[in-house]
Amino acid sequence: MIERWIIFLGLSIPVILISWRTMFNLKSHGFFRLLSLECIIWILSNNYRYWFREPFSMLQILSWLFLVISLYLVIAGVVMMKKTGKSSRPRGDKELYRFEKTTELVDSGIFRYIRHPLYSSLLFLTWGIYLKHTTWQLLIFAELSTLFLYLTSVFDEKETLAYFGESYGDYMKKSKRFIPFVF
Repeated sequence: MIERWIIFLGLSIPVILISWRTMFNLKSHGFFRLLSLECIIWILSNNYRYWFREPFSMLQILSWLFLVISLYLVIAGVVMMKKTGKSSRPRGDKELYRFEKTTELVDSGIFRYIRHPLYSSLLFLTWGIYLKHTTWQLLIFAELSTLFLYLTSVFDEKETLAYFGESYGDYMKKSKRFIPFVF
């Protein structure tokens, strides 16, 4: 029991310190992302003991599949943001992290199919960690994380529409939010 809290606090403190800019702004995508990350950390701190138990069970195989998808999405998203998201004009949004300060609309690569590959990555991470050992209590945290990521994307889209305007609105019509061709 004590190790669960040590893991939770050990991971939460750096996340909270990094997220200080948006922690109290209820209208920022960063606020909801922080809440989702805290749910993910709670699930991880409860399920770390089950990471390699019954390695060939269907839940473990599905869990690993989700974790691999999560890793792919974050790598593909970051690479495309760095490759095509910058231009010569600076972006001064103080609440955004440097990697979020794209000044060109990124709509190629993984972004051609989904608008939020990094949030999608967190969705797959949430469910991949949850599937390591399923309980109804942790199901609540996985569902909350999913809800918070959805809200993160909604607020992020409002911010992005305000910055990019109609071009982002057109892009939204051609792409899905989290899962290509589905949602």
